[in-house]
Amino acid sequence: MTEYKAPWTRSLSWISWSTTGFICVLAAFCLARGPRPMAPVLLAIPAVAALFAVRGYAVAQGELRVRRLLWDTRIPLAGLESAEFVPDAMRRSIRTFGNGGLFSFTGRYRSKALGGYRAFVTDLGLTVVLRFRNATIVVSPETPEAFVRHLLPYRSPA
Repeated sequence: MTEYKAPWTRSLSWISWSTTGFICVLAAFCLARGPRPMAPVLLAIPAVAALFAVRGYAVAQGELRVRRLLWDTRIPLAGLESAEFVPDAMRRSIRTFGNGGLFSFTGRYRSKALGGYRAFVTDLGLTVVLRFRNATIVVSPETPEAFVRHLLPYRSPA
């Protein structure tokens, strides 16, 4: 099994910690005004987002494993058509469902360049685009060139 780190950029750190701080202050304000059911709901937002954060990636036994806080999201590499380092691949994308920067950029996105895709990203500048017959996935390993080289044997013959 080969592991790849998922580095955080300054902007991801800033978005994550400032949003979490704002939510905590807002929850404290709600609690200070008396018992409010909204405070636990607010505090659940960063807690749930942290569970889905991307910690890294691993390639083993014909699958890509996206490391989360408590589990791995497993993506079979069967049918991989291409793997390409495309810096800033998510530029001009629209999030259709998911997380736009609270501990990671994850979920479903759409752009003219990529069409619909799933993202498991922590660094928007280190993006690798994985194209399958019926899906596109974007990840951001710390060493994108090495990651792409590692995936070359998994490509399906044309």
